[in-house]
Amino acid sequence: MTETDRLRVAVIIGSTRKDRFGPTPARWITSVADQRGDIETDLIDLAEADLPHVLPGDDHDAEMPEAVTALAPRLAAADAYIVVTPVYNRGYPASLKNAVDWFFYEWGAKPVGFVSYGGISGGLNAVEQLRTVFNELHATTIRNTISFADFPDKFDDQGRPTDTEGAETAAKDFLDQLSWWAYGLREARAKRPYVS
Repeated sequence: MTETDRLRVAVIIGSTRKDRFGPTPARWITSVADQRGDIETDLIDLAEADLPHVLPGDDHDAEMPEAVTALAPRLAAADAYIVVTPVYNRGYPASLKNAVDWFFYEWGAKPVGFVSYGGISGGLNAVEQLRTVFNELHATTIRNTISFADFPDKFDDQGRPTDTEGAETAAKDFLDQLSWWAYGLREARAKRPYVS
């Protein structure tokens, strides 16, 4: 497989909260994806992106903040996205919504998969809400989700899932599905530019 054939997948850490857990599952899914020959990852930490909290008005000619223009090419270069999200109060973090809203065309006609974590629900409340948000942005969310309920017990001190076999099986199926959609949509965009 040539370098240009490989999929570019942006893995987005959605939480910016102090003492957050998000980097642990994000690094894990990134390492699993990196072991495949068909995926090249770009780990994006929203805590480091430092996007402004106030969005611009309706002036489409307004100059974008430096943090936005720095992140835009990384998102635009991606063929697919993996969003790593906790559940906060039965929803997803404000930092993630802020990041999603700063961009529009970057998400269009590309697949999005979710790795979630939380209490008994494993963060699935956040995922279901994010599906509707990404649908509005013309992205396609894949069916499979990797979810960690009661997450502190699901990873060891080295950041590896305690149920190695179950997590690896889930990750393989998840990444297979994400890559199927990513290849299909990349090919479609190349043949016929998407109109949003």
